[in-house]
Amino acid sequence: MVNEKMKKTSPSIDEWLKEAKADPMALQEGMFLVHNGVVRQTPKAKVRQGLDDGSLVKGMEFAYDAVKVDAAVAETYKKEGIFHVRVWLNEGQLEVGDDIMYVLIGGDIRSHVIDALQSLVEKIKSECVIEIEQKM
Repeated sequence: MVNEKMKKTSPSIDEWLKEAKADPMALQEGMFLVHNGVVRQTPKAKVRQGLDDGSLVKGMEFAYDAVKVDAAVAETYKKEGIFHVRVWLNEGQLEVGDDIMYVLIGGDIRSHVIDALQSLVEKIKSECVIEIEQKM
């Protein structure tokens, strides 16, 4: 098992956006993007590499390194035009359909926000988390 923690309650994106828009930096922001990753039934190897062993995912053990996530967030704030970054990661035993993560990015223009979101989610997925799929 990755850890002994129980999965967490997902945040309210409406509340996140209200908080972000109340920040004085919001006056410089023209766009917010939200990423919501969820546990899917299709195995990662099939989706990403086309490898189909006939199995389906029934759940996942999920953990993350908070120090690495904080560093990734700090790095994202250094990107041009980015003024708001918020990340929530679940943990423990997750089931199909459960939220894995939420990421909110606010910035000045679309290209900056899209690039920052893509970069941060990739860094989190590749360097900060452990996902162990459990198959049927």
